[in-house]
Amino acid sequence: QVQLVESGGGLVQAGGSLRLSCAASGSTFNTIGWYRQAPGKQREVVATISSDGRTTYADSAKDRFTIARDNGENTVYLQMNGLKPEDTAAYYCYARRRFVNTAHWGQGTQVTVSS
Repeated sequence: QVQLVESGGGLVQAGGSLRLSCAASGSTFNTIGWYRQAPGKQREVVATISSDGRTTYADSAKDRFTIARDNGENTVYLQMNGLKPEDTAAYYCYARRRFVNTAHWGQGTQVTVSS
């Protein structure tokens, strides 16, 4: 059974930092990434990382966020620096299973950035 367990969200002041973690279990995975959804808005991609380390970032995340992956632990981290109030959202871990190519989501972790 695939499980994605997120942690690391919280309340931080503008300019601060947070580190999100996603522990994936129950399978092997190709792409793992982070999406976010603010109230009244669509879910959007923040950053992704493939099993061989290739990364992609949303324009809003470039130069501020860094995604990293520990393949041995099947854990993905999102280091978020220079946080802004507009980064406030529920952040969701996403993973695509290798071979069967199914997509899975975590339960979400809230990030709130105060001005």
